[in-house]
Amino acid sequence: MMIKFVLHRLLWGAITVWFIATATFFAMHAVPGDPLIQDKAMSPAVRAQLEARYGLDKPLSQQYLTFMGNMINGDFGISFTQENRRVNDIIREHFPVSATLGIAAIAIALVGGVFAGSIAAHYRGQWPDKLVMFMVVAAISVPGFVIAGLAQLIIVKLNAAAESTVLPVAGWGGVNHVWVPALVLGLGTLAYLSRLSRAAMLEVLSSDYILAARARGISGISLFFRYQLRNALLPVVTELGPAVAAITTGGFVVELIFAIPGLGRYFVQAVQQLDYTVIMGTTVFYGAFLVVIVVLVDISYGLIDPRIRLSAGRS
Repeated sequence: MMIKFVLHRLLWGAITVWFIATATFFAMHAVPGDPLIQDKAMSPAVRAQLEARYGLDKPLSQQYLTFMGNMINGDFGISFTQENRRVNDIIREHFPVSATLGIAAIAIALVGGVFAGSIAAHYRGQWPDKLVMFMVVAAISVPGFVIAGLAQLIIVKLNAAAESTVLPVAGWGGVNHVWVPALVLGLGTLAYLSRLSRAAMLEVLSSDYILAARARGISGISLFFRYQLRNALLPVVTELGPAVAAITTGGFVVELIFAIPGLGRYFVQAVQQLDYTVIMGTTVFYGAFLVVIVVLVDISYGLIDPRIRLSAGRS
């Protein structure tokens, strides 16, 4: 049953990646504009050479088959705007930066969300609960680029008050460059997980086994970690896949604002420059990455809760 469940998830993951690649390919070729011009005049001979180099002189159907064949082999081609630079090299060099930022953001969102949600649930209706819910609504309502701008303004004021660089305003290189962009990136997910953790914890607190544990004399930290937190985390696990997706897509703007040399920044530049190969390569890579994360979360939750495997087997 577990093998069938895993194969079912992998099959749908592969279909999803194929759909993402196909939709991206045809969407890019439908976008108005000429990726070869780049504000430079060129002779017909030079243009013909460039079209032959990038395969643009072939029919669209043949370009699609070539793109899909190269993608299966892990080759996303050569950038249109960065001379002789392969898309694979761009991904290899800059995705680790995005991954570092994303892991830090996920860690902040997960720990902060579970902690805030637990505090709100234990003090339901009191001022800590109201404060957490107010901050949750504010974090969800305010756009990420606004929060990023406010964070940079606060850092500037902090550095000016300290008359030294307490935290860098932008850039990349050390641990101090990570935390503020990671907090900004993970703030929306932290708020969402706080609401989810609060609801799950409230349900756990009213459960019979919690009352039985208290009757046996278990209380305080032991009760929280052994019974309350473990059971309240189950709904949070199911949301890790969408949380990673939200943080990954949100990272594009954060990397641009904080001048972080991650893959998201190159994706935004590629869109501005109509760099087909970089756009298609990074989109398919991110899509495949997110599909893998979601499949792993589904499989892990199937291991935790056998009912998920049974429902998948009947579908």
